[in-house]
Amino acid sequence: MSTATMTSKGQITIPKDVREEMGLTPGTTVTFTRNESGDYVLTTRRHSVLDLFGTLRGDGPPATLDDMDEAIAAAAGESMP
Repeated sequence: MSTATMTSKGQITIPKDVREEMGLTPGTTVTFTRNESGDYVLTTRRHSVLDLFGTLRGDGPPATLDDMDEAIAAAAGESMP
């Protein structure tokens, strides 16, 4: 069993063996939840595809469905002999 001590600033260093086993790396978000017995459980946050919303920017106006269909047809025509 690994143990850690809280500093006066409320910080705890997670022991190396625990970090490795949980796959914790810098920037990993962790969640503290209380279980039925009143103990807290540390888990890593699971990311959703929705977390990516707004991270990509387009250079111009959004493509229409017709634009996309034309691009697909053009690409399909190029790869066919």
